[in-house]
Amino acid sequence: MTPAIIHIDGASRGNPGPAAFAVVIRPPDGPPIEVAEVIPNTTNNVAEYTALVAALHEAQARGLTHLHIQSDSELLVKQMNGEYRVKSPDLQELFLEASHLRKQFASVKISHVRREQNKRADELCNHALDGKLGQPTAAPNTPKLPKPPAASVSDDAVRADVLACLEAAAKSWADQGPRHPPAEQLWEQIWSILEEGGVLRKKK
Repeated sequence: MTPAIIHIDGASRGNPGPAAFAVVIRPPDGPPIEVAEVIPNTTNNVAEYTALVAALHEAQARGLTHLHIQSDSELLVKQMNGEYRVKSPDLQELFLEASHLRKQFASVKISHVRREQNKRADELCNHALDGKLGQPTAAPNTPKLPKPPAASVSDDAVRADVLACLEAAAKSWADQGPRHPPAEQLWEQIWSILEEGGVLRKKK
């Protein structure tokens, strides 16, 4: 069965700061569905996960059963696909909720895309933050998610994760050559770790 293509994005100005999420659903038949909403001040990564949870609720409310979700957050994609652990307390509850919802569909594929391939969802996030949105087409039962507890990842934990990532890449390069993994993929992984730790901000 042809899946619905869903683009998701989350944005935080200040990381943490004013935040929003956006969901763009393209069903196999029918027009696109766009949902965007401002949420309480939080981090980029919490906003990204809020978008994922909202997308799953929207898809469920509309009777969609096969989904292909695309996100420009490599951290979210790797965590949802079991490649990264979820260590941030801010993300654990949302991760568990998304994992529970995912099991209620016939199939859910979650893929990483470049930011330029996620342009419409990115635009909607910025429109929401700028107060430029009209009435979104959200289903009436879209949940209002609570503000997550404030928490941070320690510098030591961030440093340890980056070093572990570099060590794994060095071992893989020694065994399989310098393109396994590609340098670009390694940089995306390190960037995601730094974002989660609050060292870097996702540029909007």
